[in-house]
Amino acid sequence: MSTAFEIMMVALLAVGAFFVLVGSLGLAKLSDFFKRLHGPTKASTLGVGCVMIASIGHHAVLGDGLGLRELLITGFLFITAPISAHLMAKAALALAAEDPRPSLPPRDEPQAGEGDGPRRAETGGRRS
Repeated sequence: MSTAFEIMMVALLAVGAFFVLVGSLGLAKLSDFFKRLHGPTKASTLGVGCVMIASIGHHAVLGDGLGLRELLITGFLFITAPISAHLMAKAALALAAEDPRPSLPPRDEPQAGEGDGPRRAETGGRRS
């Protein structure tokens, strides 16, 4: 193996590990479900993709071929991660629509002509 190729493989592994770490921290530290969903689906997918590309390159240089397993893992990951994130987001939105918690009570709107006295006094006699 050449030194340049080894440096490229190490760089891919380092970038992949960084993105997996960022995705894991996003899953653990973010507050909302939708924010937590974003970290693993975006950052971890990119991180695992970089690790798989480095693995494909390593096996290609060793003479083992392109590595059908790594290609299939990468393909399935890039196909299934966005679909699963979309389905989880739709399920969360559907559950939020059925949330039994009461909303804020409606504000009492003044009837026509009821609230004009104090408002005119506050605005100096002008209507806003």
